[in-house]
Amino acid sequence: MLPSTRRRGRLSLSLSVSLSLSLSLSPSHSRPSSATSSLQPPSFLLPLLDSPCQSVPPSLFLTSFPPSPVLLLVPPPPPPPPSPPPSLSLSLCVTGERLSVKMPSCSPDCCLFQAVEIVKVWSEDGAGKVVEIPADMTARDVCQLLVYKSHCLDDNAWTLVEHHPALGLERCLEDHELVVQVQASMNSDSKFLFRKNYAKYEFFRNPLNFFPEQMVAWCQESDGSIPQSQLLQNFLNSSSCPEIQGYLYLKEPGRKSWKKLYMFLRRSGLYLSTKGTSKEPRHLQLLSDLEDSNIFTIITGRKLHNAPTDFQFCIKPSKVTSDCKELKMLCAEDEQSRTCWMTAFRLLKYGIVLYQSYNVPQQRKSNLPPFTAPVRSVSENSLVAMDFSGRTGRVIDNPVEAQSAAVEEGQTWRKRSQRMNVLGSPSPLHPSSLSTVIHRTQVWFHGRIMREEAHKMIIQQGQVDGLFLLRDSQSNPKAFVLTLCHHQKIKHFQILPCEEDGQVFFSLDDGATKFTDLIHLVEFYQLNRGVLPCKLKHPCTAVAL
Repeated sequence: MLPSTRRRGRLSLSLSVSLSLSLSLSPSHSRPSSATSSLQPPSFLLPLLDSPCQSVPPSLFLTSFPPSPVLLLVPPPPPPPPSPPPSLSLSLCVTGERLSVKMPSCSPDCCLFQAVEIVKVWSEDGAGKVVEIPADMTARDVCQLLVYKSHCLDDNAWTLVEHHPALGLERCLEDHELVVQVQASMNSDSKFLFRKNYAKYEFFRNPLNFFPEQMVAWCQESDGSIPQSQLLQNFLNSSSCPEIQGYLYLKEPGRKSWKKLYMFLRRSGLYLSTKGTSKEPRHLQLLSDLEDSNIFTIITGRKLHNAPTDFQFCIKPSKVTSDCKELKMLCAEDEQSRTCWMTAFRLLKYGIVLYQSYNVPQQRKSNLPPFTAPVRSVSENSLVAMDFSGRTGRVIDNPVEAQSAAVEEGQTWRKRSQRMNVLGSPSPLHPSSLSTVIHRTQVWFHGRIMREEAHKMIIQQGQVDGLFLLRDSQSNPKAFVLTLCHHQKIKHFQILPCEEDGQVFFSLDDGATKFTDLIHLVEFYQLNRGVLPCKLKHPCTAVAL
């Protein structure tokens, strides 16, 4: 009587394992008893050999069944392969005494075997950092990773910049964009930069500063002032039809001449009017769509393209890497107009996704307890405030008390420095000399940079009110310059030293308000506007990766 199908399958498996082991060890295809006794099947195959036949020597297999050795040696035709199960399967390969386990390719949803991509990010000082990221990692996630590795403050203003030096273009990636996908559309000369951009979501906080009423067609039709919330809702609502209109200079393809045209920006794309300011469909020509294009800032200056103004920007198709003929080079009348066109392009393209990205850090802040410190590096979070006024030190748990203790200690230090300056100090770190160099450790001080470089840094990090930096004066070696942005205009204020009772002070208003060092000066104007057009709010920072 023939054995059942299940038992025949087990017999064939045991017979094939025994034969493969013997054939791999003996060149003459013989089966010595010593080899058979020394080589045993792997332990994970023992459950498959639980039939009574496993205790029978292999030599008795040929005589325990009907006399047809050919039928026994040749396995039956294999059944049709079943559909692969969703669970992970192993492929076993037995060769001599070695066992190799081969795993098939894992599913994309399995995080253990997810492929990673190599991305290199550059900082402002030219240093680069290589990071391995998964394919679904967003620009916000990469920025948070770099913030953690660089031990800098995470104030949600960091961004990745897509930089094309050959084309002279750059743009800030949106927080929700996938970095790997953006890198796939870049050429070999392009790279990612890591810098701050305070204007990334500033239009959500002050939309009226970004959208002048004369450029928004919906505002002109309403004949009245538009609330901020209603203006933003009109852009975020996909069913509404907001429209930006105004004059722009368009660079003619293949030439250095520019033509001034009246244009309209809608959800369907950017249109130019072939007849004055006419909106009739027969007079509108599609210049570029929004879906497959991105908007860039031109960083090469007006002389290269013979631009009529300094406020240039460009619309580049996503698939274009090096062909300048496909670029739509545009130029606005002023900085406010350029900011309006570029911000409206982002809002009309991404819509509610931008608002969701803006709300992520806001919701995270609202969920924090009232006395939680801002997110800092691990080394900064490990520091605590201590009070050593008594016999034993104690940890100050209350942040309000810690802040007041820090202010009191700072005032005591300044009084001590003034007293030591009067009495004289033989130490090389004389208080008067210390006050002239202590500011060089601050993130807002940039040393001996030119006026043009200061302008460039302010523009790159977003021209928002209160963005500032301090630098050495080029005309007076003992003075300093405060560079401040207000109403999208960059202004410079000279900080002059003044001496009183043998001590050097610094002042912005010809000695009316004096400070012992620049740190004290910056702290004062962060709380008080004084003679400045606005308070100091955002330090212009250059981090080293």
